[in-house]
Amino acid sequence: MFPDSPSQTPTRIDASVPARAGAGLKAEHIAEILETSADIGFFEVHAENYMGDGGMPHRQLEAIREKYPLSLHGVGLSIGGEGPLDRDHLQRLAVLNKRYEPGLFSEHLAWSSHETTYLNDLLPVPYDQETLDRVCDHIDEVQESVGRRMLLENPSTYVAFAQSTMSELDFLKEITRRTGCGLLLDVNNVHVSCTNHERSALDYLDAFPIGAVGEIHLGGHAPDQDDAGRPLLIDAHDRGVDQAVWALYEHLIASTGAIPTLIEWDNDVPAWPVLMSEAQAADRILADNSRPSIRRVG
Repeated sequence: MFPDSPSQTPTRIDASVPARAGAGLKAEHIAEILETSADIGFFEVHAENYMGDGGMPHRQLEAIREKYPLSLHGVGLSIGGEGPLDRDHLQRLAVLNKRYEPGLFSEHLAWSSHETTYLNDLLPVPYDQETLDRVCDHIDEVQESVGRRMLLENPSTYVAFAQSTMSELDFLKEITRRTGCGLLLDVNNVHVSCTNHERSALDYLDAFPIGAVGEIHLGGHAPDQDDAGRPLLIDAHDRGVDQAVWALYEHLIASTGAIPTLIEWDNDVPAWPVLMSEAQAADRILADNSRPSIRRVG
């Protein structure tokens, strides 16, 4: 059922990711997905889960890649970190991109390492000139090493840095201008951050550089309160998409047209039919707004 290497596989389908809904690929769902030939636009995988040379994970992923396009999403590159990028990590990313030919490749605007310590979190960066220069240099290095354009994901944030001298939107716009990278627009992150900072998510989306967006993420968040009793949202990826996020997504797609959209559900992962139903809900919104969007990301 699962081939040992790409050379033993039949011809894959086209690598291009369609303007449909996709889902994060989980090992416990793969057999059911293949047996039912699930009608879904694409699958997204975390690059760090496939950085070994072989074994069952690669055999399963190759079987999926024969039938579906992939989006490769990195979570450990630490693009916002102060230190240099890990050259071995970059090489492994380049190998994965060559091996599986994903239609899209993305990373986070965050840092997650300090010297030789790797943190199990995606931490925010200040929006100032020094950070901008460093992030742009890192993105240039990634795109040159991997040999393709990268999408950068907007973060979910819980605090604001006093040293920031520009808005998040201006920071992202300048990154795309200087590096030519694309953007991954996480609508749940927008809702989380804007709620936490008491800002308008609609205003944020309306001002977002949508022409650079190659993929959208939707996911669930956990409600909480801060020490002052104000709403605090946590980007937990442990439940279905919130109604407020669906509303923001409908508003966005009505103005942009259809864009590839991923359902993220990484913790307390449900049975495949539950995840599939979330993707189908996004597909219905995309179908209602099926005119092609005008974007710089192919």
